[in-house]
Amino acid sequence: MTILPAAYLPSVAYVAHLLRDECVIDVGEHYVKRSQRNRARILTAHGPMDLTVHLRDANRPQTPVRDVRIDYSKRWQHQHWLALVSAYGASPYFAYFAPYLERFYTQRFDGLVDYDLGLLGVLLDLAAVDRRPRISESYVEARPGDLDLRPKHAKDPAFAAESYVQVFSDRMDFVPNLSFADLLFAEGRQSVSVLRRCLR
Repeated sequence: MTILPAAYLPSVAYVAHLLRDECVIDVGEHYVKRSQRNRARILTAHGPMDLTVHLRDANRPQTPVRDVRIDYSKRWQHQHWLALVSAYGASPYFAYFAPYLERFYTQRFDGLVDYDLGLLGVLLDLAAVDRRPRISESYVEARPGDLDLRPKHAKDPAFAAESYVQVFSDRMDFVPNLSFADLLFAEGRQSVSVLRRCLR
């Protein structure tokens, strides 16, 4: 089994595991600052860029992810959407998929988990991925043989980046394991064939 954290616009590796493995997303674990739980990486004309969902009281120690709330005192949603439009507006599938994603940048979601899982569900639907992970409200103890990808810098021995034509491939080298949105906007529903080649 693969144990995953909740993730904002999750990475290519993250979605590849969902496609192949029995997965559980642990929302009972303690929130980890500056991690994929509220941070995603996209590709812009100037190179990789991190997008961070702003949170309330995220510095409280040992707060379960399921209890973390989103902070809307700054216009991060507007900034993220402008960044996505600027980065991917010219990509082959952005115009087709954008209407399904835009509501995540105009509507408010109270909890980070609701936001992350809602966005993940839409991304999987757009890629025509039928498999869905199990969600655990309580902390998941890793057993021998489990792949635990919750630690912030966890190594993923199964993942091998598979290249595809990224939006700025005419001016920069391929950047592996960005947000799955990067792959989806580039390859559309053919993203699944790329994902299948990413895990050993």
